[in-house]
Amino acid sequence: MRIVVAPDSFGGTLSAGEAATAIAEGWRRAAPGDDVRIVPLADGGTGFAEVLHTALGGTVHTLEVTGPLGDPVTGSWLQVGDTGYLECASACGLHHVAREDRVPGVARTATTYGVGELMAHARSAGVRRLVVGLGGSATTDGGAGMLAALGATPVDVDGLPLPPGGAALALCDRFDGAPALAGIELVAASDVDNPLLGRHGAAAVFGPQKGADDATVTELDAALAVFAGVLEPLAGRDVRDDAAAGAAGGLGAALLALGARVESGAGLVRELVGLDAELDAAAADGGLAVTGEGSFDWQSLRGKLITAVARGAAERGIPCVVLAGQVDVGRREAAAAGVDSAHGVADEFGLEASMADPAGTLADLAAHVAPRWSR
Repeated sequence: MRIVVAPDSFGGTLSAGEAATAIAEGWRRAAPGDDVRIVPLADGGTGFAEVLHTALGGTVHTLEVTGPLGDPVTGSWLQVGDTGYLECASACGLHHVAREDRVPGVARTATTYGVGELMAHARSAGVRRLVVGLGGSATTDGGAGMLAALGATPVDVDGLPLPPGGAALALCDRFDGAPALAGIELVAASDVDNPLLGRHGAAAVFGPQKGADDATVTELDAALAVFAGVLEPLAGRDVRDDAAAGAAGGLGAALLALGARVESGAGLVRELVGLDAELDAAAADGGLAVTGEGSFDWQSLRGKLITAVARGAAERGIPCVVLAGQVDVGRREAAAAGVDSAHGVADEFGLEASMADPAGTLADLAAHVAPRWSR
């Protein structure tokens, strides 16, 4: 049988590539005759550039940039021909902020400046197309930091530069300077369609996981409303209600104002890594798809990568098996999404063991499940 192993990353424990390798190792241990193909996946968030590098090759550029808290972090972007692939989390990701530091003060001041520095570096390298993956950010600054790094500094009514972060945008009056990205096609790779403002917006939906309490969410939402008005002359229109404007703490809105086209990050990765071709081959061989992520829950059923794999498998009449860190979805809900069987590492081996050895226990789970499906 051909087994297509196509997982997302497992939260902060395993990258998509590490998860795929672990699943493949365990499956081969139990079913050595199967033809196991590894196809790591990602949406626009953490792991986006790494997965594409594995599939496409290219050159990874690594440099020191400004992190979300203003301190230096190591960021990177991928160059394939004249196209650059950049995940915003590389520069401003939540993983750069310790859990104990995810507090209202940090949520108010976290910046996307480093994202702009990565984009400027890609511009200097001569890319003609720049795909920015949105997701996993620690920021809610509407992309103001990114624009400042590109030459458009947000200032107050007196022309003074604003301090970093979303809260300061309440005083934003205009930009000093213009973003230097002429001639570069921009693509915003996102799998969320949230607007910039309101109860479905950047601050309300994503702010709490970044440390914002209720008062801070209200403050940030109001500040982003002011900033939306400042973005309008740059965009030539109002972008606040556009799909994905609220992605990555409003970074999506700034990219839209720069003329970016929104594409599904998961769909883009699926196309570039050749997932459909692998599923076609598995269907011809009577095989199956194996996917997974850290937590298979109700959010997984709302268009995330697992459902994309399951849908692709169902279209070809082959089973889809989910191996996850934890499973919080009932069988009926999973079946409705095209998932034939779902198994959790924590359910099988316990949460403590799964956290102590995520790769080893995931491999053991795959070895446990494989005989049920392998011919």
